[in-house]
Amino acid sequence: MTLHAIRPRSFRWFPYDGFTFCLGLAEGDAAWTSGHTSAAFDEAVGKMTVTGDMAAQARIAYEKVLTILAAAGFGPQDVTRVTENVTVAGLAEYEAAAAVRREVFGDHEPVLRTVVVERLVRRTALLEVELHAVRGGGEVLAASEPRRAGTWRTSTVRTGHDGAVYLPTMLPVDATGAVVHPGDFAAQYAYCLDRAGELLKAVGLSLDAAVTTYDYSTPQTRDVYRRTHRVRQERLGGAGVYPGAGGILMSRLHHPDALVAIDVTASRHPLELVNPGWSRYDTLTYAPGVRAGRTLYMSGFAALDMQTQQALHPDDIVAQAEATYGAILHLLRYAGLGPEHLLETTEYCVESALPAYRGVAGVRERLLSPPWPASTGAICKALLRPEFLFEVFPTAVYPARAVRSEAEKAA
Repeated sequence: MTLHAIRPRSFRWFPYDGFTFCLGLAEGDAAWTSGHTSAAFDEAVGKMTVTGDMAAQARIAYEKVLTILAAAGFGPQDVTRVTENVTVAGLAEYEAAAAVRREVFGDHEPVLRTVVVERLVRRTALLEVELHAVRGGGEVLAASEPRRAGTWRTSTVRTGHDGAVYLPTMLPVDATGAVVHPGDFAAQYAYCLDRAGELLKAVGLSLDAAVTTYDYSTPQTRDVYRRTHRVRQERLGGAGVYPGAGGILMSRLHHPDALVAIDVTASRHPLELVNPGWSRYDTLTYAPGVRAGRTLYMSGFAALDMQTQQALHPDDIVAQAEATYGAILHLLRYAGLGPEHLLETTEYCVESALPAYRGVAGVRERLLSPPWPASTGAICKALLRPEFLFEVFPTAVYPARAVRSEAEKAA
């Protein structure tokens, strides 16, 4: 089995050929969509446009991603995880999007990741939706918390493709909706990881099974971000392998007093460190890559010299993208993979660099290849190092035949 692009016979929102991402990818009993907003090509003005309030945009975005899944033979009941990128401007209306989601899925409840982003590429877009699916919808490992008006409740915990265990977004918010440890970034960070650990323990795992921890904080936390090292050291890597990680900064998060939100993914497979010899990771609490089963989970990559630790190409997002994808491809080659094995890329562009972001498509065209990864792009306020303008969270998958070959050699 190999990854192949999902190509609906009819996709009325825009002609989808010619991009350096696909609408979605499928392989066997699994499928992944790129992130989609309500944007559609308007022939009258000759460009993509976005109209409508949050509810209207959510309906169109969900119609688009479900149309993509349907072209590969999947329905709403097969969705294992939903990622909703909601803009800072759209937070006040977010409940309207949640109502649309509940209507779309009915009694079926996928895992929900909610990522607050500064804005989306289309300025008037309020919401972007990305779906993961497996035939039958995976296994529910833990039910969602009771819904309380005005709170960010925790959704279900569910399995995904290749032994993945999806957790909802972890927030420093208690059952009443109150933010814990106000003003204490490290304590909020610890609370989120501990909450993830509790959920994993309830389903027979622990934080030792974590393959990625992607965190979102605010520019004000930059000066104290190093305090997460001890928090992570005390809680992660107990099985000898730290998870991949990435950090993105937004001007605010889900609650005005929340300083961090963390998305944790775990796996039921044993974890294997994948590091092509980058010594900088020897003292860090995250790994460049983690193999679990057939999946290669990776940390966020930016334009960093792996030897000198210097940020590369300040003020040039296109050159930074070239260096960033160059590092990702180096890791893939070390792992025996190529760009055709990239499953997903989530790109974060710093708001100040958005006018030049179009140039990144040329970098992807040169360095990546069909079937093109399922891709999502969003705008952040900043990155952890002020020189960085661009960061990518990538995931790749090993071909099934390669896994069989390794098993045969072992036998």
